[in-house]
Amino acid sequence: MQTEQGEHEPSSLLWGLDPVLSSFAKLYVKDILRMRESSQIPVDDGTGVINCLCWKDEKWRENTDAVNSGATLQVSNKGGFNPVEQLKKLKLAQKLSAQLEIGDLLRVRGSVKTSREQREIMACSYYKVNDPVMEVQISWMMEVLHLYRDFYDKPFLFTKSVQHLDTAEGDDLLRSLSVLRRASRLLMSFIREKGLGSFRPKDVQHLLMPLLSCAPSCSTTQQESTVAQSSSKQVHHLFRDVIKALQDEGLVFRKVISQDEVYQAREQDKELRRVTKDIVREDSGREKYAEKGCHVLHILSCVRQTYSRNVSKSVIEMVLRCLERDSEIFSTIDQNHYKYISVTD
Repeated sequence: MQTEQGEHEPSSLLWGLDPVLSSFAKLYVKDILRMRESSQIPVDDGTGVINCLCWKDEKWRENTDAVNSGATLQVSNKGGFNPVEQLKKLKLAQKLSAQLEIGDLLRVRGSVKTSREQREIMACSYYKVNDPVMEVQISWMMEVLHLYRDFYDKPFLFTKSVQHLDTAEGDDLLRSLSVLRRASRLLMSFIREKGLGSFRPKDVQHLLMPLLSCAPSCSTTQQESTVAQSSSKQVHHLFRDVIKALQDEGLVFRKVISQDEVYQAREQDKELRRVTKDIVREDSGREKYAEKGCHVLHILSCVRQTYSRNVSKSVIEMVLRCLERDSEIFSTIDQNHYKYISVTD
């Protein structure tokens, strides 16, 4: 999994081309631990132990006595199909699958996070596996062994269309991408340091001048004017590229599209945070969203109706992550559904 020391490593700008990066990889626990709040479930696959965190829905807390006592349902002897009985059976099976004990075999899917300086898995789904003779577990270990051998332990080979990016021919392009990344960091550092809630291009474009290559010395006034115009255009183009990159990441956005080009800094926009939290809090109590929570697209639609129609999905996703980080909301079945954490939870 890790690149050996001394081995050539491709630029981080190209990592997104590797499909393993954006997939749910099946890994050994020992390799997850080596990589650089409710109840926690430790998971052991024989290679190590890691904690798994999974929010439990409110419905699983109901009727636990009936589940723990192994209550059985009366089956009709009339031979007809009874939808009410079948629905009760399904709910009972779901409740039983959520009752975990030490030694149970689980299938867990989620993302790796670091909490209190320890690795853990933020599980988006888990279920109990019935495997009395360990057939499923052996099959899984063999599958992972093949995945490591055929995919994970092999360096990713880029296609011919991007192979030149790791050669001298791609130096100019990589240099431009490096400047773009540095400019994005510089602009965000300035916004955070000054606590800017909004800004205009003229307020920050001067920060990008040092990142451009120095112009050659000029002997005449006309040449100086030409160089100044060229530098101004370079700064303008770089600013456009930086703003687009920050918008794609959900860090800045335009609340109102007008001739007065004003950008909002998402981190400093307390009103957007409040509106988003209020939407999740109010809709979490509705029957439609009581089980799975509010989908991010539903939240985005509500924000566009009440706050600004120009807010992008990436901005809302970042706001939701911040609210989840501050334990004001939590994700339910995946990273697209959220519920409000009430004081009674």
